[in-house]
Amino acid sequence: MPSQEIIIDVKNLSTCFDEFCVHENISFNVRKEEIIAIVGGSGTGKTTLLHELIMLREPTAGSIYLFAKNIHQLSYEESNSLKRHFGVLFQNGALFSSLTVAENIAVPLKEHTSLDDDLIMEVCHLKLALVGLEPEVGHRFPAQLSGGMIKRAALARALALDPALLFLDEPSAGLDPISANAFDELILQLRDSLGLSVVMVTHDLDTLWRVTDRVAFLGEKRILSYAPMNEIVKNPHPLISRFFQGVRGHAAGTKK
Repeated sequence: MPSQEIIIDVKNLSTCFDEFCVHENISFNVRKEEIIAIVGGSGTGKTTLLHELIMLREPTAGSIYLFAKNIHQLSYEESNSLKRHFGVLFQNGALFSSLTVAENIAVPLKEHTSLDDDLIMEVCHLKLALVGLEPEVGHRFPAQLSGGMIKRAALARALALDPALLFLDEPSAGLDPISANAFDELILQLRDSLGLSVVMVTHDLDTLWRVTDRVAFLGEKRILSYAPMNEIVKNPHPLISRFFQGVRGHAAGTKK
């Protein structure tokens, strides 16, 4: 169960592109060992919000605290140090195609640690095992992997520095149902065994029911609801109702 310790605290966040604002005064938090999802219709700024959380983009107004530190008031050195405490799995894996899987996992280790090459390779093999991949997968290139293996390899890289916080962008996108279910189970196992906090952007209704503690629904430039799935699906707001009460949403809910 999540603790009451706050890992992420977003306060009065606004994001504007010229005169158009996609977010206005958004506030929410994420607790330690909690899995939360950011959902909403197209154009509601889900990925933009994720990019702000991982320090790839600055909001127009408001503040984001990671591990009780205001990320907009950090020096360059402090920002780099903070980035070591979270990992990111991008939608398509974002593995370097010219590097082997092991070399991909080694990138953050070479950038942020002083470990020698032998120790780095040892860590790479440990991370492969952690995500359920055999050691020989480390010698393959991304083009030689299935979609599910790419996700796991990218996850291994995201976990290379033993982060306390994990960000996932559409983690089950492009996976068949069996692979998607296995990946969901992996996320739950990692949360339980490593004490991770997880923030994901996803459209996968099965994933929302299976792994999340709370779901933040974006719409009308704000968070319309932030609640567990069994509560949010009862929200009468038209945008939320259409999202969760359609044929696919109902089917996913009945599996719970």
